[in-house]
Amino acid sequence: MTKLGLYLAKKAINKAEVARRTGLTKSRMNELTMNEKAILKSKELYLIALAIEVNPCDLLEELHSDLKLVD
Repeated sequence: MTKLGLYLAKKAINKAEVARRTGLTKSRMNELTMNEKAILKSKELYLIALAIEVNPCDLLEELHSDLKLVD
């Protein structure tokens, strides 16, 4: 499961409802939540954040807080 999938599961958010509200297909939502190699586009992240009523910046930070700059 991806970080997005874990985040949605932790918050008990229905992926099918998110897909409906964002216009993403159910298969794309499954890919984004189950496939570690799936690339989440910024537009998709923004729409998902709006659908689950969180600040897009907060969702971005939640999903990618492990990234660090190279020295």
